[in-house]
Formats: sequence, structure tokens, C-alpha cells
Amino acid sequence: MLSTSDLTFIEKKGITAEMIDAQLKRFEVGFPFLKINAVATIGNGIKAFSPEETAACVKAWSDFQQTGKAIEKFVPASGAASRMFKNMFAFASSGKDAPTTDFEKEYFENITKFAFYADLNNACRKLYRSNVQELMSAGRYVDVVKAMLEPEGLNYLPKALLKFHKTTGGNAHTPLEEHLEEGAQYAADKNRKVNLHFTVSPEHKAEFEKLLTAKLPIYEQVWGVKYNVTMSEQKSSTDTIAVNMDNTPYREPNGELLFRPAGHGALIENLNEREAAVVFIKNIDNVVPSKFRATTTKYKRVIAGYLVEIQAKVAAMLQKIEAGECTEKELKPMLAYLENELSIHSDKTAEMDKEQLCAYIKAKLNRPIRVCGVVKNEGEPGGGPYLAYNPDGTYSPQILESAQIDSSNPDAVALMNSGTHFNPVDLVCYLKDYKGEKFNLKEFVDLDTGLISMKSKNGVDIKALELPGLWNGSMSDWITVFVEVPIETFNPVKTVNDLLRPEHQ
Repeated sequence: MLSTSDLTFIEKKGITAEMIDAQLKRFEVGFPFLKINAVATIGNGIKAFSPEETAACVKAWSDFQQTGKAIEKFVPASGAASRMFKNMFAFASSGKDAPTTDFEKEYFENITKFAFYADLNNACRKLYRSNVQELMSAGRYVDVVKAMLEPEGLNYLPKALLKFHKTTGGNAHTPLEEHLEEGAQYAADKNRKVNLHFTVSPEHKAEFEKLLTAKLPIYEQVWGVKYNVTMSEQKSSTDTIAVNMDNTPYREPNGELLFRPAGHGALIENLNEREAAVVFIKNIDNVVPSKFRATTTKYKRVIAGYLVEIQAKVAAMLQKIEAGECTEKELKPMLAYLENELSIHSDKTAEMDKEQLCAYIKAKLNRPIRVCGVVKNEGEPGGGPYLAYNPDGTYSPQILESAQIDSSNPDAVALMNSGTHFNPVDLVCYLKDYKGEKFNLKEFVDLDTGLISMKSKNGVDIKALELPGLWNGSMSDWITVFVEVPIETFNPVKTVNDLLRPEHQ
């Protein structure tokens, strides 16, 4: 099936013929749905802290920051803003003379409220010798949108570099800048060093570097920190082959195979290269201006403090097991910790002898750890927290997307619809084991949790393969703990009009 030229092409991408065969087989057999034991709720998989417990977690994090262990903030920022401006791209190509949809009307009626308005005004003057208001008065709404989207105008891509928030003095902040400030507020080490890592697209890297060169000295002075900002690109070796509807490889008009980026799950490779012990993960668009940031920074410290408390307890238990000091009496509280604090359950522990139980506890504890902030479900999109079954028959906390649940199963749908919380991608992770050595994160991915999606290429329907998502399938075999955090910590910008919400003004 693969020609000599095909093999040369995929070799340059770092992909093997065996990987292609595995992907093609996956299109044939699909992915199994995950079996749910229960929806995670307060008291059953989700922690809700009292004020005293919250304060204790904040202190635990403050103490950890003074240990000298490396801390990093990891921000997936390689996505373009095409979805954010989807409605406006559609308007620009619609041939309309004026806005007709509610979305379009809201955009134009509030256009002066956007942080990028001054730049848009200048772009309109440059392109059309008229400002925004003059163009709108003349019915040239499409020209206003083109000035925002097209290369000759603002060329608004990627999302990380868009002007999101107005600041004092007529200035504006991009999400990149908001993440720099956040990092200084909760991710600095004892030397006030702040490590940040952004995943970027190669075509946008120069613009990232340009902004960082201009802004880093300013923020270092304002916050009294020293930044260490690094970047990486999604690896081409994680791209997946696209196929026709009959599962044969799709080929471009020139005969080349088509590969597509495999979703954010591909970034487990990038995360695996990070050297820090503790890594915060947060989406690029989930940021607010400084005046609204207090709750966010507080609860970042809360979940980080709880993480390091868990890690210390896990390390102590593993060290005791390794030393061979575990009696049956000592194993009981360890098992209780697994079940009551980490929500990891097995129906077979009662049948295990001492050696089997010791091995079971060690296997379940000796894994990367993540604490996930979850918010009450108020209709926002996002994966949900569940107690789901694992391949070994145990069940434990997992973040699941709706596509991983069998929609033809009424019981599964009822469970999904009864969820009280959802995942806003608010994670803090411990990536080293109890000996201080790095985990190989690729060993903890559940390969059965990817997705097959339908796409179009050159007017032809095709199928695309997404790798297990970064915060669901790619972290499926981690120790996962859910903590309730306030809805104020979740402020995504999925469309341009989301910037009109009060928390972004």
C-alpha cells in the first residue's frame, strides 16, 4: 500500500510504516466507549474544601515554593484563532450589506468595547482612508471585518497574540501577557524565577519572540521576577494519516499522503520533555484582566498545595513499601487512602494476599499525579469528571469528553447528563516519582481513548484521527484528583464576542 516515495515522505516526518499500519487499523476497528461507574460529585470523587482546608493548601504551596524544586507553567498556545472568528469569516464571505444574525449585531453594536478597537480603526484608515464608524455608516461592514481578519489588516492569528483586555493608559493585554503575569503571581520559585513554556506554531514563533522581547523586561520590573520562557512546536511525528470514507489513505492531487495534526493529545510529547517537578497547565484563552485575577491566583495555589500534600503522602508510602516494612496492618490505611482520598477502587482487593495487595498499592501510587480544578456545570463546554473503569477492571477519576460515551446507551447518557461539574482545563501536575526521577509520561497514555472525526479536503469527505486528548486519554493512567473551584476561575474566549463578557471588560 505504501510506495517507496511514501516511505521516504513519512520517514522525514519521523513516522514509521508500523505507526501508519496501526493508525489504519484504528480507522477500521474504531475506539471503544468508556464504561462509567458514576458521575464524580462532591464527596464521591470531587473534593470541596472548607476555608480552613483552603488556607492550609495555600500555605502548603507557599512552603513548596521555598524548597528550590522546579516549577513551570505549561500553556498550549499553538492554536489559531480561526474558530474564535468563525462567525466573522462567514459574515465577510456572505455578501451581506449589514449584520443580520444576533452574533453579528452584538459584534458591531459593541465594537468600540474591544481591546483591539484602536488597532482596527488604524487598519481601516490605512486600507480604506475611513475609520470604523465612517465605514459602518456607509454600510461597509464587510470592509471592517476584512480589516480585522485579512493579512493586509490586523491578520488576527494566533489567539495568544490578540489584544484581549484594555488596561490603563489606553493600552491592551494579550493572553500571552496575562499568562506572564499569572506566572509571576503563583508559579515563582524561591529565587523569584518564573518558568513558562508555550507550545506554538512555527509560522507564529517569530511574533511570539517579538512580543516577549518587548514585554519581558517590563513585567520583570513590575513583578520583581526573572522569566525563563521557552517554546516548542507540536511534533510532526505525532501527525496522523487521513483516510477516505472506505478507510483507504487519502491522497493529495499530487499523490502525496495527507497527514493532519492529531489534536492537543499530541502535546503529551512536549509535556514529557519538561524537567520541572510541578507543572501548571492552562489553556491560552482562559485569562482575565488583573482586576479580576485574585480568585484565579488563589485557587491555583490551592490546587497546587493539595498536589504537593498528596505527593508527599504518596512518596512516604512508596518508600515504606520499597523498604519492605509493610505489615498487613500498615497496608490497610494505604488502601483506605487509595479509596477514600484518591477515589481508586477495585473489587478484588479483598481476595489479595499481602504480597498481591502490596504490589497493587505500589502500582496505583507510583504514577504521575494531577489535581484538576472543576467548576459547577452552568452550560459551558468542556469534558466532565467521572469515575470510569480502567483496562485492569479498577475504576478511578477520569476526565471524559462526550464523544467517549456511548450515546446509544440510555444509562450512559443519563449519567453524562446528571453531571454536576465540568473540567475547564485547570490542572497542576507532579511529573517526578518518589525518588525524584522523571516519569516517562508516554507510558501512562490509554491508546484506546482517541477519536475519529469527519473532515473535508478539496471537497471530499475524509476521516481524521485524533490522539488521546492531553487531559483525558493521555493522562488516563495518572493519579487524578478533582477539586471544586469557583466558576470565576473559568473565563474562556471561544468566540470574539466572549470578549464582551463583563469579566473581560
